[in-house]
Amino acid sequence: DSLLGEVLVVELNTAEPWPENATLYQPLREDQILLSDCASSLAVQAYLRMCGLPVRVCCRANAEYMSPSGKVPFIHVGNQVVSELGPIVQFTKAKGHSLSDGLDDVQRAEMKAYMELVNNMLLTAELYIQWCDDTTSSEITRPRYSSPYSWPLNHILAYQKQWEVRRKMNAIGWAGKTLEQVYEDVSQCCQALSQRLGTQPYFFNKQPTELDALVFGHLFTILTTRLTSDELSEKIKSYSNLLSFCRRIEQTYFEEQDRDGQSGTSQLSKGPSLI
Repeated sequence: DSLLGEVLVVELNTAEPWPENATLYQPLREDQILLSDCASSLAVQAYLRMCGLPVRVCCRANAEYMSPSGKVPFIHVGNQVVSELGPIVQFTKAKGHSLSDGLDDVQRAEMKAYMELVNNMLLTAELYIQWCDDTTSSEITRPRYSSPYSWPLNHILAYQKQWEVRRKMNAIGWAGKTLEQVYEDVSQCCQALSQRLGTQPYFFNKQPTELDALVFGHLFTILTTRLTSDELSEKIKSYSNLLSFCRRIEQTYFEEQDRDGQSGTSQLSKGPSLI
Protein backbone atom coordinates (compact mmCIF):
# COMPACT_ATOMS: atom_id res chain seq x y z
CA ASP A 1 0.00 0.00 0.00
CA SER A 2 2.67 2.46 1.04
CA LEU A 3 4.69 1.75 -2.14
CA LEU A 4 1.61 2.35 -4.29
CA GLY A 5 1.02 5.58 -2.34
CA GLU A 6 4.57 6.74 -3.06
CA VAL A 7 4.19 5.99 -6.78
CA LEU A 8 0.95 7.97 -6.86
CA VAL A 9 2.58 10.93 -5.11
CA VAL A 10 5.45 10.92 -7.63
CA GLU A 11 2.96 10.72 -10.51
CA LEU A 12 0.85 13.53 -9.07
CA ASN A 13 3.97 15.68 -8.62
CA THR A 14 5.05 15.01 -12.19
CA ALA A 15 1.59 15.82 -13.52
CA GLU A 16 1.51 19.20 -11.77
CA PRO A 17 2.07 21.96 -14.32
CA TRP A 18 4.75 24.57 -13.61
CA PRO A 19 2.91 27.52 -12.01
CA GLU A 20 3.01 30.92 -13.69
CA ASN A 21 3.83 32.64 -10.40
CA ALA A 22 7.02 30.66 -9.65
CA THR A 23 9.43 33.08 -7.97
CA LEU A 24 13.19 33.15 -7.44
CA TYR A 25 14.44 35.13 -4.42
CA GLN A 26 17.87 36.76 -4.20
CA PRO A 27 19.46 39.71 -2.33
CA LEU A 28 19.03 43.28 -3.65
CA ARG A 29 20.66 43.51 -7.08
CA GLU A 30 21.98 47.07 -7.16
CA ASP A 31 23.36 47.58 -3.65
CA GLN A 32 23.63 44.31 -1.77
CA ILE A 33 24.19 41.08 -3.72
CA LEU A 34 27.76 39.73 -3.71
CA LEU A 35 29.63 38.09 -6.58
CA SER A 36 29.19 34.52 -5.27
CA ASP A 37 25.43 34.87 -4.65
CA CYS A 38 24.94 36.64 -7.98
CA ALA A 39 26.74 33.76 -9.75
CA SER A 40 24.63 31.14 -7.95
CA SER A 41 21.42 33.00 -8.72
CA LEU A 42 22.31 33.43 -12.40
CA ALA A 43 23.15 29.70 -12.66
CA VAL A 44 19.66 28.80 -11.38
CA GLN A 45 18.00 31.32 -13.71
CA ALA A 46 19.96 29.95 -16.69
CA TYR A 47 19.03 26.37 -15.74
CA LEU A 48 15.31 27.18 -15.47
CA ARG A 49 15.37 29.06 -18.79
CA MET A 50 17.11 26.10 -20.45
CA CYS A 51 14.28 23.92 -19.11
CA GLY A 52 11.71 26.40 -20.45
CA LEU A 53 10.37 27.04 -16.94
CA PRO A 54 9.47 30.71 -16.37
CA VAL A 55 10.39 32.31 -13.04
CA ARG A 56 10.00 35.84 -11.70
CA VAL A 57 13.11 37.25 -10.01
CA CYS A 58 12.32 38.93 -6.71
CA CYS A 59 15.00 40.88 -4.81
CA ARG A 60 14.72 40.99 -1.01
CA ALA A 61 17.16 42.45 1.51
CA ASN A 62 16.52 39.49 3.82
CA ALA A 63 16.58 36.75 1.13
CA GLU A 64 19.38 34.87 2.92
CA TYR A 65 17.30 34.73 6.11
CA MET A 66 14.12 33.70 4.22
CA SER A 67 15.92 30.73 2.66
CA PRO A 68 15.34 27.31 4.32
CA SER A 69 19.07 26.51 3.99
CA GLY A 70 20.31 30.05 4.70
CA LYS A 71 21.69 30.12 1.14
CA VAL A 72 20.52 32.00 -1.93
CA PRO A 73 18.95 31.81 -4.37
CA PHE A 74 15.80 29.89 -3.53
CA ILE A 75 12.65 29.33 -5.53
CA HIS A 76 9.04 29.34 -4.35
CA VAL A 77 6.97 27.05 -6.56
CA GLY A 78 3.40 26.26 -5.53
CA ASN A 79 3.65 25.44 -1.83
CA GLN A 80 7.30 24.35 -1.98
CA VAL A 81 10.51 26.26 -1.30
CA VAL A 82 13.81 24.90 -2.66
CA SER A 83 17.25 26.51 -2.42
CA GLU A 84 20.46 26.14 -4.47
CA LEU A 85 21.07 24.65 -7.91
CA GLY A 86 21.55 20.96 -6.94
CA PRO A 87 18.24 20.58 -5.05
CA ILE A 88 16.44 22.73 -7.67
CA VAL A 89 17.66 20.37 -10.44
CA GLN A 90 16.30 17.40 -8.44
CA PHE A 91 13.03 19.25 -7.83
CA THR A 92 12.45 19.99 -11.53
CA LYS A 93 13.46 16.43 -12.42
CA ALA A 94 10.73 15.12 -10.13
CA LYS A 95 8.30 17.32 -12.06
CA GLY A 96 9.38 15.85 -15.39
CA HIS A 97 11.86 18.55 -16.48
CA SER A 98 15.49 17.46 -16.96
CA LEU A 99 18.41 18.63 -19.09
CA SER A 100 20.62 15.59 -18.50
CA ASP A 101 18.28 12.67 -19.26
CA GLY A 102 20.02 12.12 -22.59
CA LEU A 103 23.41 11.48 -20.96
CA ASP A 104 24.71 7.97 -20.33
CA ASP A 105 26.14 6.94 -16.93
CA VAL A 106 29.73 7.84 -17.87
CA GLN A 107 28.69 11.30 -19.12
CA ARG A 108 26.55 11.87 -16.04
CA ALA A 109 29.49 11.02 -13.77
CA GLU A 110 31.70 13.36 -15.77
CA MET A 111 29.12 16.15 -15.55
CA LYS A 112 28.96 15.78 -11.77
CA ALA A 113 32.78 15.82 -11.52
CA TYR A 114 32.99 19.11 -13.45
CA MET A 115 30.20 20.63 -11.35
CA GLU A 116 32.19 19.68 -8.25
CA LEU A 117 35.24 21.34 -9.78
CA VAL A 118 33.32 24.60 -10.35
CA ASN A 119 31.91 24.59 -6.82
CA ASN A 120 35.22 23.62 -5.19
CA MET A 121 37.35 26.06 -7.19
CA LEU A 122 35.36 28.98 -8.64
CA LEU A 123 32.78 29.37 -5.88
CA THR A 124 35.43 28.95 -3.16
CA ALA A 125 37.69 31.47 -4.92
CA GLU A 126 34.80 33.97 -5.09
CA LEU A 127 34.16 33.56 -1.35
CA TYR A 128 37.88 33.86 -0.57
CA ILE A 129 38.28 37.08 -2.59
CA GLN A 130 35.12 38.58 -1.09
CA TRP A 131 35.86 37.88 2.55
CA CYS A 132 39.56 36.99 2.95
CA ASP A 133 41.18 39.61 0.74
CA ASP A 134 41.32 42.65 3.03
CA THR A 135 41.02 45.26 0.26
CA THR A 136 37.99 43.63 -1.38
CA SER A 137 36.39 42.92 1.97
CA SER A 138 36.67 46.47 3.29
CA GLU A 139 35.97 48.33 0.04
CA ILE A 140 33.24 46.15 -1.51
CA THR A 141 32.03 43.13 0.44
CA ARG A 142 31.29 44.45 3.91
CA PRO A 143 29.63 47.70 2.73
CA ARG A 144 27.43 45.85 0.18
CA TYR A 145 26.54 42.94 2.46
CA SER A 146 25.49 45.22 5.32
CA SER A 147 23.91 48.00 3.20
CA PRO A 148 20.24 47.27 4.04
CA TYR A 149 20.86 47.45 7.79
CA SER A 150 21.51 50.32 10.16
CA TRP A 151 24.24 50.60 12.81
CA PRO A 152 25.18 48.49 14.80
CA LEU A 153 23.40 45.57 13.07
CA ASN A 154 25.22 46.24 9.79
CA HIS A 155 28.64 45.72 11.43
CA ILE A 156 27.49 42.70 13.45
CA LEU A 157 26.04 40.86 10.43
CA ALA A 158 29.07 41.57 8.21
CA TYR A 159 31.44 40.45 10.97
CA GLN A 160 29.43 37.24 11.53
CA LYS A 161 29.44 36.40 7.82
CA GLN A 162 33.16 37.10 7.47
CA TRP A 163 33.94 34.92 10.48
CA GLU A 164 31.76 32.11 9.07
CA VAL A 165 33.48 32.20 5.63
CA ARG A 166 36.98 32.41 7.14
CA ARG A 167 36.21 29.44 9.38
CA LYS A 168 35.13 27.48 6.26
CA MET A 169 38.36 28.48 4.46
CA ASN A 170 40.33 27.23 7.45
CA ALA A 171 38.49 23.90 7.39
CA ILE A 172 39.18 23.26 3.70
CA GLY A 173 42.81 24.40 3.81
CA TRP A 174 42.39 27.69 1.94
CA ALA A 175 43.07 30.07 4.83
CA GLY A 176 46.83 30.04 4.26
CA LYS A 177 46.60 30.69 0.51
CA THR A 178 47.78 33.93 -1.04
CA LEU A 179 45.64 35.85 -3.51
CA GLU A 180 48.04 34.82 -6.28
CA GLN A 181 47.54 31.13 -5.41
CA VAL A 182 43.77 31.59 -5.56
CA TYR A 183 44.03 33.26 -8.99
CA GLU A 184 46.19 30.32 -10.12
CA ASP A 185 43.48 27.87 -8.94
CA VAL A 186 40.90 29.81 -10.96
CA SER A 187 43.18 29.72 -14.00
CA GLN A 188 43.61 25.94 -13.72
CA CYS A 189 39.86 25.47 -13.33
CA CYS A 190 39.22 27.59 -16.46
CA GLN A 191 41.86 25.63 -18.37
CA ALA A 192 40.14 22.34 -17.48
CA LEU A 193 36.73 23.74 -18.50
CA SER A 194 38.14 25.19 -21.74
CA GLN A 195 39.75 21.86 -22.68
CA ARG A 196 36.53 19.93 -21.95
CA LEU A 197 34.40 22.38 -23.95
CA GLY A 198 36.73 22.46 -26.94
CA THR A 199 34.89 23.62 -30.07
CA GLN A 200 31.48 22.33 -28.96
CA PRO A 201 28.64 24.80 -28.29
CA TYR A 202 27.98 23.15 -24.89
CA PHE A 203 29.88 20.75 -22.65
CA PHE A 204 27.96 17.74 -23.95
CA ASN A 205 27.77 18.93 -27.55
CA LYS A 206 24.50 20.38 -28.89
CA GLN A 207 22.24 20.53 -25.82
CA PRO A 208 22.97 22.34 -22.56
CA THR A 209 22.86 20.58 -19.18
CA GLU A 210 22.96 21.86 -15.60
CA LEU A 211 26.78 21.97 -15.94
CA ASP A 212 26.45 24.62 -18.67
CA ALA A 213 24.08 26.64 -16.48
CA LEU A 214 26.49 26.46 -13.51
CA VAL A 215 29.58 27.40 -15.52
CA PHE A 216 27.73 30.26 -17.24
CA GLY A 217 26.46 31.64 -13.91
CA HIS A 218 29.97 31.89 -12.48
CA LEU A 219 31.92 32.96 -15.57
CA PHE A 220 29.41 35.59 -16.72
CA THR A 221 29.19 37.08 -13.23
CA ILE A 222 32.98 37.24 -12.83
CA LEU A 223 33.30 38.86 -16.28
CA THR A 224 30.69 41.54 -15.54
CA THR A 225 31.35 42.35 -11.85
CA ARG A 226 33.64 45.19 -10.87
CA LEU A 227 36.14 44.21 -8.17
CA THR A 228 39.18 46.04 -6.78
CA SER A 229 41.30 44.33 -9.47
CA ASP A 230 40.60 42.90 -12.96
CA GLU A 231 42.80 39.89 -12.32
CA LEU A 232 39.94 37.42 -11.76
CA SER A 233 38.12 38.30 -15.00
CA GLU A 234 41.42 38.39 -16.93
CA LYS A 235 41.94 34.69 -16.09
CA ILE A 236 38.72 33.83 -17.97
CA LYS A 237 39.38 36.21 -20.86
CA SER A 238 42.45 34.23 -21.91
CA TYR A 239 40.12 31.36 -22.98
CA SER A 240 38.26 32.52 -26.08
CA ASN A 241 35.97 29.47 -26.22
CA LEU A 242 34.72 30.20 -22.67
CA LEU A 243 33.92 33.79 -23.71
CA SER A 244 32.02 32.54 -26.79
CA PHE A 245 30.20 30.04 -24.57
CA CYS A 246 29.02 32.84 -22.24
CA ARG A 247 27.89 35.00 -25.19
CA ARG A 248 26.03 32.04 -26.71
CA ILE A 249 24.02 31.37 -23.55
CA GLU A 250 23.37 35.07 -22.94
CA GLN A 251 22.01 35.49 -26.48
CA THR A 252 20.06 32.21 -26.67
CA TYR A 253 18.48 32.02 -23.24
CA PHE A 254 18.28 35.62 -22.07
CA GLU A 255 18.14 38.06 -24.97
CA GLU A 256 16.07 35.92 -27.37
CA GLN A 257 13.71 34.63 -24.68
CA ASP A 258 13.17 38.13 -23.34
CA ARG A 259 12.46 39.38 -26.85
CA ASP A 260 9.87 36.63 -27.20
CA GLY A 261 8.48 37.50 -23.76
CA GLN A 262 8.79 33.92 -22.55
CA SER A 263 10.58 34.04 -19.26
CA GLY A 264 9.61 36.86 -16.96
CA THR A 265 12.11 39.53 -16.01
CA SER A 266 15.68 38.87 -16.99
CA GLN A 267 18.51 39.54 -14.58
CA LEU A 268 20.61 40.35 -17.64
CA SER A 269 18.19 42.64 -19.44
CA LYS A 270 18.96 45.49 -17.03
CA GLY A 271 22.42 44.30 -16.07
CA PRO A 272 25.79 44.15 -17.81
CA SER A 273 26.25 42.34 -21.09
CA LEU A 274 29.15 40.74 -22.93
CA ILE A 275 27.87 41.68 -26.36
